[in-house]
Formats: sequence, C-alpha cells, structure tokens
Amino acid sequence: MSHTWDPDRYLTYADERGRPFVELIARIAAAEPSTVVDLGCGPGNLTTLLRERWPGADVRGVDSSPEMIAKAESADPSITFEVADLRTWVAGAEPVDVLVSNATLQWVPGHLDLLPDLVSRVRSGGWFAFQVPGNFDEPSHTIRRDLAAEEPYAAHTQGVAVPSSHDPAVYLEALAELGCTVDAWETTYLHVLTGPDPVFTWVSGTGARPTLQALPDDLRPAFEEEFKRRLRAAYPERHGRVVLAFRRIFVVARVSTSSTTERP
Repeated sequence: MSHTWDPDRYLTYADERGRPFVELIARIAAAEPSTVVDLGCGPGNLTTLLRERWPGADVRGVDSSPEMIAKAESADPSITFEVADLRTWVAGAEPVDVLVSNATLQWVPGHLDLLPDLVSRVRSGGWFAFQVPGNFDEPSHTIRRDLAAEEPYAAHTQGVAVPSSHDPAVYLEALAELGCTVDAWETTYLHVLTGPDPVFTWVSGTGARPTLQALPDDLRPAFEEEFKRRLRAAYPERHGRVVLAFRRIFVVARVSTSSTTERP
C-alpha cells in the first residue's frame, strides 16, 4: 500500500531528527572523497551537511519520494538530487567513496539482505554508514499498531508500510562477514517536545503516516483523536514539556579491498 511524504511535516522537529545524522557522519573518517551519496535524503536539509563536510566532493541525494526531492532541490544547487527507489539505485549505481543512509533502511522490508549490494556500491577503502530507529517497541509505535488493528480501522490498515530494524550487533556481524571493519552502537535520546500533542505531531510525520493515509476521510478524525488520547496517557506533559525517549542504531563500516567486487 503506497503512501506519500510531507516534507514540511517531517521538518517540524528538524533539529531533533538531524542530531543522529550529525553524530553518524562524525564517525566517517574519509578525508577527501570524490563521490558522496545520501541514500534516502528526504528534504535535503541534512544532505547539505555532507557538502559542508566534504566541499570538494560530488554530493548526490536520492529519495523515492517526489515530494521530498522537490523540497530538496531548493536546499543547495550544487547538490544533485534524484527520485529513485533505493533498491533500483543499488542495482544500477556506480561505486562511490562514501554512502550514507539516514533513517531510511527501516522502511525497506528485508533490508538486511540488501547489505551485500549496498557494500558492493562502495569503492574499496570507502565508507558505508547508516542510522535507523530502534524504538519500535515503544508506546509511540505500539499504540498505533494496536489501535490500527481494532475495528473499524483494521480493514483499511492491513498491509500498510511498517518500519522495522535490527539490533546493532546484527548489523555488525552481517557487515563483518562481508569483510568490513565495523563500528556499531546505539544511543537513546531524550527529546524534549512542546506544543499540543507533540508526540502525535512527531509520529504523524514518519512512522504513523502510512497508517493515517490508509484511513478513509470519515474514519481518520476519530482514529487521530483516540491515538492522541492514548499518546497523552503514555507521554504525560510535565511543566509544559513532554519527553520522548528515542533509541537510535548507528553503523559505520569501512569497506576493505577484499570485501566486495566492484561491478562494472
């Protein structure tokens, strides 16, 4: 079941969403890469940080959402952005020096099996780095899942896209078996949110969006109100703020000369 993205909604908490990206690329020790690709670049605001980090590189952004790419194209005219499915890009892209994927792989079913292809898109000695959420057992996700399984919503929400990821040790082992030198870790951020129903605002721009879009117009308002009510109970406001605990998983892999065979 397809869905679309709203760049402006996604950027509501741009600083909080951007912090993991900054910490991810800080661990990439590439000195002067020629080509850097942001796979799943979204609205492009973070891709511009790659240009700042490596000003001499050919920086490119790829995303499957036309809405996101339309927003990204205004971010930096020196960066090339294109609409492409991640899996299609992997199949046809030339090897690059640095491949970054931020909060994207969790939307690709079976993405663990895609890692060999992603590594093969990186030149020998290059870098492959990604970050995915690891918070899918938190109320922000379980409440949506449980509510979507109730009537009258269940008939409309079956088959919607649902993000998922693995523990850092799983990614470390998978990439080490491919000959990479791997640095993997996790961090739980405590995001301090303000405003009306801030956790709903957060999830409605990302993990909950496919579910909300799948609902017909006559059911969506009631779903949203009940979703908000349950989120308020799970994330109570104290002193005008709500704290959202958010676990993130990071992986930075250095591709060795023997870990991959570059495709022509």
